[in-house]
Amino acid sequence: MTNEQMLAILTARTGVTDTTLLQAYLDDAGQAIINKAYPFKTGIETVPDKYQRLQVEIAVYLVGKMGAEGQTLHIENGIHRTYESASIPNSMLKAVIPLAKIPSPEVTADENP
Repeated sequence: MTNEQMLAILTARTGVTDTTLLQAYLDDAGQAIINKAYPFKTGIETVPDKYQRLQVEIAVYLVGKMGAEGQTLHIENGIHRTYESASIPNSMLKAVIPLAKIPSPEVTADENP
């Protein structure tokens, strides 16, 4: 899915048309996915294709929390709002499987015949 397609979906689902703002939320969501998927690797900037839908879902969640980012409980006129965390809930990132590898032993000059 292209970035333009993700922005179009995000616009349709949220009603927000400010593409700079939406791009910022997509970037935040993408970085959270990358950090979870590659906990021991740096320099990765592209979200794997299989997590792009999740990236949009997280961005929609973040747009929905706009203006109430740190809210943990809000009750008004019978409406109750509680957020799992001040950021992206762990429940949304459960689908991301971290990549971890067993390091291969390095062969030193003394061990090489």
